[in-house]
Order: sequence, then C-alpha cells, then structure tokens
Amino acid sequence: MASVGNLYNISSVLKLQGFDLPSESSLPAFFFATLSYMIILFCNLVLLITIIMNKSLHEPMYLLLLNLPINDLLGSTALFPQIIKELLLDTETIEFSTCVTQAFFIHVYGGGAVFILAAMAYDRYLAICIPLRYNTVMTNAHIMKIISVVWIFNFILMTILFYLLLRLPRCRSQLTHSYCDNPSLLQLVCADTTINNIYGLLVTALTQVISLGLIFYSYLQILVACFRNKRSDTRSKALQTCATHLIVFLLLECLGLFTIISYRLQNLSALSRRFIGVSTLIFPPTLNPIIYGLKTKEIRTKIVKLFQQNVFPS
Repeated sequence: MASVGNLYNISSVLKLQGFDLPSESSLPAFFFATLSYMIILFCNLVLLITIIMNKSLHEPMYLLLLNLPINDLLGSTALFPQIIKELLLDTETIEFSTCVTQAFFIHVYGGGAVFILAAMAYDRYLAICIPLRYNTVMTNAHIMKIISVVWIFNFILMTILFYLLLRLPRCRSQLTHSYCDNPSLLQLVCADTTINNIYGLLVTALTQVISLGLIFYSYLQILVACFRNKRSDTRSKALQTCATHLIVFLLLECLGLFTIISYRLQNLSALSRRFIGVSTLIFPPTLNPIIYGLKTKEIRTKIVKLFQQNVFPS
C-alpha cells in the first residue's frame, strides 16, 4: 500500500520538453517569440479598438468579427508568456495548475476559432442569399444570442474535457511537449483514459462537423447566389468577402490538422512537432487581423482614420 501511495505522491511542478536550442540560438529565439507576441497584441488590439470605436461598424458582420481578435488574444496570451519566460530564464518547469490553465485556454481558443468563423459564414449566407430578410433576422438580440451560444457551448465542451482529465490520478511529471495541452497532460496519467479519448474525439468531431458543415453549406449557397446575380460589382464584393473568410478558415484548419497528425507520426522529429504545435498559435492570430484589415475596405478605411487622428495628427 505504501508503494501505491508513493506512486501518486508526485511533484506539483512539471518538466516541459523544451526547445533544446543551442545557447547561441536562445537569445534570437527569445526576441522572435517576444516580437511575435507584440505583433499579435498590436494587430488584434487595433482591429478590436477600430470596431469598438466606430459606430458605423456596429453591424452584425463586424460584431461577430469582434470575437475573433478577442479569441486570438486569449489563445496567444495563454501560450506566449510561458514560452518567453522559458527562453529568457532557460527554465523548463511549470506548475501543474498553471499548465492546466494554459491547456484549457489553448483548447478554448481552438474551439472558439472554428465556431466564430462558422457564425460569420452563417451571417454572410443570410446577407447575400436572403438580403431582404437579413435586417429582420440579424437583429442585435439575435447577434447576442449567437455570440453567447458560441462562447458558452465552447466553454462547456472544454470544461467537461478538463474535468475528465483532472479526475484521473497522475504519476508522471515529464511532459512531451513545449507547452501544455490535453494530449500531453493525458500522458502523465496512470489510469484508463478510454473515456477521455472517446470524449476528445467526440469534441473534435462535433466541432468539425458543425463548423465545416455550416461553412461549406453557407459558401456553396453564396457561390450559387453570386453566379446568379447579374450585377458584377455585387458579385465581386460578395466573392471577395467570402474569399477572406475562407482563407482564414483554411489556414486554421490546415495548421490544426498538421498538429493532430504530428502527434501520430512517430518518425517526426521532436523539434518539428513542437514547431507545428506552436505555429497554430502564431500564424492565425497574426494573420487574421491583417487579412481582415487589408481585405475589408470599411475596416481598412477606419484603421487609417484612427491612426491619422490619434497617432499622426496633422
């Protein structure tokens, strides 16, 4: 009985895999991580402030878009401070409670991204395919319901996921990843994880079926409506808007798919696996505000005006 008790009497401090960088590369990596985080913060805050400060952008499409930088800031803030600390202090340890918190919000970020993009696709479907009913359907009350459902549903799914994890005894302290997520935390468990694996697969399948189904249906209907439309300017604007959404969604899906596959490729180097995992939390939060800022004329105009009035006043 004593040996069983000692088996689960382990440290509350976990050891991360680390990036295994040579000493001469640690400082450039620290500056790169810090710069990446600063760019993500700057770009997403600019998009966020622009939408909040301009009443002309308080429309359904932009109110839904507002949730994307919030979600990106949540995900990147869950990851980058820990990585910057790891590179700066050359430490590869993290408190278990901090690790679970980081993993929870990283998963919230992943689920939130696909649900928000699905909600934006639904909005564009109504605006382009049923324009006469759009204003009566997409009221402020309806928008708030959609946003609330997206966040509440996402938080419920992830809370159950981590409840199932935390109920299990842990007998290891060595993570196989450079940051915390559910798969790496499950590897610390010395118990049957069948329920966790089944639920994890169900959550992944559910989020993909809902998001992919809604997005593909919406854009298929939008394409049909666009090619039926006789006005070339209307068709061009609709296709441009859809192309922006699709670029963002495909980028997120491809990076997420690569991350999932990387866990199952035994021959993949540890460094490549860690880079693929981190890239999902670097590229979408960096590119999303840039893509929407550059490709959406209304936002681009307001951002320029914001900088002219507050940063470079004449």
